[in-house]
Amino acid sequence: MPWIRKGFKVKQTLMMTMTVKLEIDTSQQGLRMVLKDWEEEALKVFWDDPQKEYTSKLVWDRVNQRLGLGSISRASIINFLEDMVEMGVLSKRETTGKGGYRGIYSSKMDESGFKRFIAETALEALMGDFSEETKQACALFQ
Repeated sequence: MPWIRKGFKVKQTLMMTMTVKLEIDTSQQGLRMVLKDWEEEALKVFWDDPQKEYTSKLVWDRVNQRLGLGSISRASIINFLEDMVEMGVLSKRETTGKGGYRGIYSSKMDESGFKRFIAETALEALMGDFSEETKQACALFQ
């Protein structure tokens, strides 16, 4: 199947619940097909210790420490975490502290659950628009 060949570049945008988009870049491998390097590192913070809760600042610190970068803004981390909450990957509770309200985030999915979620979401979107063709393509993998 030509659209599965390694290195064949296809970028699809699949709509998630409400406004969250999932972009799949099939020229990449693993989680990099759907996540930027810093986004993957942010989720790994939660997957490394799934029972723990994190503030956006702690996630931001860990991502910049792991990647050796200082260029990932705190706002980018917050926006990504909020997207993951909206998608159901993370949960969030609000607490008050010095300076006002802050979000405390925790994991709702482990890495395997996230990968399955991505696969199910992509297939659901494809079934909605290309039902017959998606069934035929899936049959090739059985």
